[in-house]
Amino acid sequence: MRKTIIVSNRLPVKISESNGEYNLQPSEGGLATGLGSIYREGNNIWVGWPGQEISDPKEQETVTKQLRKMNLLPVFLSQDEINNYYEGFSNETLWPVFHYMGVYARYDQGYWDAYYQVNKKFRDIILKIADPGDIIWIHDYQLLLLPGMLRAELPEISIGFFQHIPFPSFELFRLIPWRAEILEGMLGADLMGFHTFDDTRHLLNAVSRILPAQTSANVVSYNDRAIVVETFPMGIDFEKYSKLGSDPEVQKQMERLKENFQQEKLVLSIDRLDYSKGILQRLQAFELLLQLHPEYIGKVVLYMIVVPSRDTVPQYKDLRDEIDKLVGNINARFRTLAWHPIQYFYRSFPIETLSALYNFADICLVTPMRDGMNLVSKEYVASRNNNDGVLILSEMAGASKELIDALIVNPNNIGAITRSIVEAINMPKAEQERRMKAMRTVVAKFNVNHWVKLFMTRLREVNEMQQNMLARRVSQETATLIRHQYQVAKRRIIFLDYDGTLVGFQSNIDQASPDQDLYQLLRELSSVPGNDVVIISGRNHVTLGEWFGHLKLDLIAEHGAWQKTKEGEWYQLPGLSDTWKKEILPIIELATDRTPGAFIEEKSFSLVWHYRKVESGLGELRANELMNTLRYFTVEKGLQVLPGDKVIEVKNIEINKGKAALSWLNHQPYDFIMAMGDDVTDEDIFKALPLEATTIKVGSQVSAAQYYLRSYHEVRHFLRTLPKS
Repeated sequence: MRKTIIVSNRLPVKISESNGEYNLQPSEGGLATGLGSIYREGNNIWVGWPGQEISDPKEQETVTKQLRKMNLLPVFLSQDEINNYYEGFSNETLWPVFHYMGVYARYDQGYWDAYYQVNKKFRDIILKIADPGDIIWIHDYQLLLLPGMLRAELPEISIGFFQHIPFPSFELFRLIPWRAEILEGMLGADLMGFHTFDDTRHLLNAVSRILPAQTSANVVSYNDRAIVVETFPMGIDFEKYSKLGSDPEVQKQMERLKENFQQEKLVLSIDRLDYSKGILQRLQAFELLLQLHPEYIGKVVLYMIVVPSRDTVPQYKDLRDEIDKLVGNINARFRTLAWHPIQYFYRSFPIETLSALYNFADICLVTPMRDGMNLVSKEYVASRNNNDGVLILSEMAGASKELIDALIVNPNNIGAITRSIVEAINMPKAEQERRMKAMRTVVAKFNVNHWVKLFMTRLREVNEMQQNMLARRVSQETATLIRHQYQVAKRRIIFLDYDGTLVGFQSNIDQASPDQDLYQLLRELSSVPGNDVVIISGRNHVTLGEWFGHLKLDLIAEHGAWQKTKEGEWYQLPGLSDTWKKEILPIIELATDRTPGAFIEEKSFSLVWHYRKVESGLGELRANELMNTLRYFTVEKGLQVLPGDKVIEVKNIEINKGKAALSWLNHQPYDFIMAMGDDVTDEDIFKALPLEATTIKVGSQVSAAQYYLRSYHEVRHFLRTLPKS
């Protein structure tokens, strides 16, 4: 049976111990709720750390048996691993960098080693239970290396990865010494998901600048695989929060709140203790409100809950001290005999209390400095069954991309937060209703179950796309079959690309001239009766003529602009113009002037910008800029902009290797057709040739070709094994 394996740092359980007995309670987190429908079914399973150190082997066995009944499988971590992998690398290196607080990050080799080892530990446990055909869905920043580790062992398995925190811009991400290893690990997935389009864009940018990977739209080509990167904003269990309002316990707590806050407007703030949450700025904004608007003294209360988190870590302890001090100062300065401006609680509350607050609060203030999504904002909206209340939301929270009817603020702008609180206090009921209805529609539709379904459906689609794009490796059986078809045929035509197919790439394009071994191979292949061998290349026709004019080969140069049969002279494709060059050349020259190492190659009817010698990262950056500029200028000129391997070529749209190859097939009937190439331009040949043709891509499985070979060495070996007749 095909199964789904969910993997996260923590299992969705709370473990408590009394008298040597372990009591397990399912947790109520958003992720656990959403994935409950998956991991509880059939033989599906959730793998993760149970949340505390259990070192005794007998106790581990007992807990494992208990967890297995709940479709959970534990990964036991020692205290040392928890300190270095979780508290260390995950929370002192990745968390601050990913939340744009790079100044707090620690780059410790010991942390990294522990992170690597724990990811390996997870891998080993998954390998024991994973079968071919299974789906593995990995969650969050604690397990960034796991997709790559699993891919190395299980090349065919389906792997999804979702990151629940932001992904930083390249400038921040590059600070991490192990940035390449992290990206390689993430690219083991087939589908990568993020909360916002910004995070998706940042990941794609980092990949294209750090790794030898190609990115096109939202697809990364790396290690002969296509990886899709998508945006999936996570939702909540809307029904649960909507219905909680009528729970008797919630109703009782709401009555108490009404008694305590009869006349005051209640501003609600709920956060975990963290420097990314913007708690101090929120307090400063509330202080400014009371300073500038003394009329609100006695009429507005900030009800602030801060959930304890890692307060033994110096930065968090300092933050807590600052919050305590600021709350104390504001209360001391503004309170009256009957009124406290801030009701501050440093503890967690049961969900019934939170629901009562969500239902009662007039305003919900959610202003993190950075947040992947922020579900508090959605929980508040889901709880507002009367369609009243105002949400003030930071533009730095992922939720702000969906909840556009909230009052959106920059969390660093204290004045703007203050003005938004004033606007919220005075907002007419009709306007509150209009905004809240729109937000409730969004939160109800894009709930957590919708998120899970969307991700899993997309993962299946990606796997199908990969299968369709996957050219098969030329195995011994395939090679034997192709040789047999070649042998029995009477008339054969073989189309061969040059650079990257018959020879390797050189940083100096003039040094990639044919060697004696290649000449010998082409002589043998072209001397077989019934064989037509065609070199079909983007190379300049003069160069191609100098190299191969003395052999019995047909030549197609500059992607088809110039053509030559073995007996004839070069002739040019009719109707082509090069007048467009005088307009396009200055644009490419400008890019060349700005990019040390780049150069322009001019052909009869095309211009090529080479950046093989350019510093890695800069070349790709300039290439993307140039592509965008050229597309704008060429769109109405009948020109095509073609990205290749470290090149960009602008040519007439009529020039196409596919069209040129088809015109060659009209010369006479062939009963064996084969084409080999490594470039984007060769895809045109693979698509144009009839279905019975044998098409072979060099160097990548992602192709319209039927088969692939890994290098030009394999191409030469394969051609040599075709019989000589």
